[in-house]
Amino acid sequence: MPPRRGSTTAPPPEEFEENIVDVDVTEEMRGSYLEYAYSVIYSRALPDARDGLKPVQRRILYQMNAMGLRPDRGHVKCARVVGDVMGRLHPHGDGAIYDALVRLAQPWAMRLPLVDGHGNFGSLGGDDAPAAMRYTECRPTEAAMAMVGNIDEDTVDFGPNYDGQEQEPQVLPAAIPNLLVNGTSGIAVGMATNMAPHNLTEVIAAARHLIRHPDASLEQLMRFVPGPDLPTGGRIVGLDGVREAYATGRGIFRTRAAAKIEQLNARKTGIVVTELPYGVGPEKVITRIKDLVQAKKITGISDLKDLTDRTRGLHLVIEVRNGFNPDAVLAELYRLTPMEETFGINNVALLDGQPRVLGLLELLTIYVDHRLEVTRRRSEYRRRKRQERLHLVDGIIVALLNIDEVIQVIRSSDDAAEAKSRLQQIFDLSEIQAQYILDTPLRRLTRYDRLELEREQETLRREIAELTDILEDDGRLREVVSGEMAELAKKFGTPRRTVLLEGGDEVRAAVPLEVADDPCVVVLSATGLLARFPAQSDDPERSRDDSPAATDRAAHDIVASAVSATARGTIGAVTSAGRVIRLSVLEIPSLPPSDVAPSLAGGHPVTEFVTALTPGEKVLALVNLQAADAGVVLGTASGIVKRVLPEYPANRDEFELITLKDDDQVVGAAQLSGDDAELVFITTDAQLLRFPAAAVRPQGRPAGGMAGIRLSARASVIWFGAVDPAADSAPVLVTVAGSGSALPGTSAVTVKVTPYAE
Repeated sequence: MPPRRGSTTAPPPEEFEENIVDVDVTEEMRGSYLEYAYSVIYSRALPDARDGLKPVQRRILYQMNAMGLRPDRGHVKCARVVGDVMGRLHPHGDGAIYDALVRLAQPWAMRLPLVDGHGNFGSLGGDDAPAAMRYTECRPTEAAMAMVGNIDEDTVDFGPNYDGQEQEPQVLPAAIPNLLVNGTSGIAVGMATNMAPHNLTEVIAAARHLIRHPDASLEQLMRFVPGPDLPTGGRIVGLDGVREAYATGRGIFRTRAAAKIEQLNARKTGIVVTELPYGVGPEKVITRIKDLVQAKKITGISDLKDLTDRTRGLHLVIEVRNGFNPDAVLAELYRLTPMEETFGINNVALLDGQPRVLGLLELLTIYVDHRLEVTRRRSEYRRRKRQERLHLVDGIIVALLNIDEVIQVIRSSDDAAEAKSRLQQIFDLSEIQAQYILDTPLRRLTRYDRLELEREQETLRREIAELTDILEDDGRLREVVSGEMAELAKKFGTPRRTVLLEGGDEVRAAVPLEVADDPCVVVLSATGLLARFPAQSDDPERSRDDSPAATDRAAHDIVASAVSATARGTIGAVTSAGRVIRLSVLEIPSLPPSDVAPSLAGGHPVTEFVTALTPGEKVLALVNLQAADAGVVLGTASGIVKRVLPEYPANRDEFELITLKDDDQVVGAAQLSGDDAELVFITTDAQLLRFPAAAVRPQGRPAGGMAGIRLSARASVIWFGAVDPAADSAPVLVTVAGSGSALPGTSAVTVKVTPYAE
């Protein structure tokens, strides 16, 4: 075919030289794939073990600092930050940069956020996507400024960016142990990383211990860092996986939602979820629970409400049907829903450009070594700058001391070069000093400026000596780094959010779904904690009474009242206003039995169950409203005693036991086991009266009682109760609080109540 008009005829094929290279496709694929894998590992997916940042995160923080963004200045559009990072440093799409920026601003993803976001930055669990970057705004946090602090003092190495026209840091100074504090996750080629967040205060405490004791063991460091501290709180169940991860760099542990059983109203009990496992959102949990209820795979749930708001945060309320054990329902939720998840620790990070699996000791050692190197380089830079400044100050002081000769030399010189040369020769100055003298305006050569320069000279010499001491003494260097870490912990440290639980499912494994009507003991402590325990065991091998009343003490607390009941029964709470408020025993938290004295630490405040208290009214004692006993006896502050037979209204949630006079209140109440019980009054003036309960005539509930003890002027009853005459009772400790209006001379009184001597 002839060539078209105006076209150039191609040369004949024989004029081309063939340059065909035979390449084995297997070798080519292997080499290309390894290059790609290394690029993904080094440049995108894995963090550096020193600052804990991936390249895109490091570039975001560095560029925000270069743009002049500060925590005390206004927010700027995220699109502006993303554009600058993409154009100058990160040769990838804006989506990847914005996703990384969003994560740095999410408080549920970062234990210590590095970006202060303004706008919609998504939601917990990813249920709600963040707004587009043209709508959101950002600025660095104080923690981010600590990450890039002193970067302009030759503390880290810089390298060329993707096109060689810019310089970017290879690592940030990272005053904060970011890798351990915020954790990270990433998927590279052939490997992945997944690191759990930790508490900043704990990590810094471990790092400071490592600075003081470089040969510290893992067990010693774990005294400071017992486990992860997740941003969303929750609970970590079982610490064996955590210990394994700290030792080897890999391990698995289970995270569980923080939930408590509450009385929603007079008839309904609910499970309130306030914290979820790390990375789990409420929408995922709600959807899963609804699916299980519809499929009838979980029973005992009547309703589910999401009451989450900005004021109280996460608040899921799961209503439990009457007759179902809330503990068993909660156990089913843990088993079948994302309210319990596993977290696999895989501590893979870059060390000297190579991916390494690192344990807790290695991670802390790398961070400490990095901070020592940064501080050393910063000190060298500062000393060098001060030495340079001192050199100039020394030269200008020489000029001030010989000001007339200097002016004469300058005036008699033909040009600046000659003047500089003559100044060097005559006054023994360096070229830099001579040039600085020539550049100094005459207005600086006054007596006042000379005094300022002499003070500056003294300050510079002192600072140079201090910096030299830091550089020449390794102990001094470590002391400086440790002190800076302490300041950071004080500034950014927060209390631990995640509760660490040793052990697994044994506590909740065998709980029946429907509550059995088993005997139990309900206990009220002096600090107002309410709980129930299983009744005394019939096991003959157990030689003591396991009920709380028998052990009679928990840590830092005492049992104020204990009553026997059944799990499906009801009890009454007697208040200082002379009222009885019914309580369902099922609604009271059940604590497991123990071989040691039961602790009421797991109990709940009685005010969570008795919500109808008036100001100043408090719960004094518990009574069994279904027991066929000798009734209830009450004593008031004015010395009134009243005995009420066990004839209580069955259809009322609360009722009165006594009609009180003005300004009087009940100070004690007890349930009588029989007429042989004896009653005791103790007054503020250390008087005690003991008399048989049979001497008190039973009265109806509206009655006001009868005189029990005659009080002296300004005295009142501070304790009233019943004792068993068949055995010695424990000493009663009565404390009378002193105040401006209290009786003078009152103090703590210990009374030993003993049986009558016939």
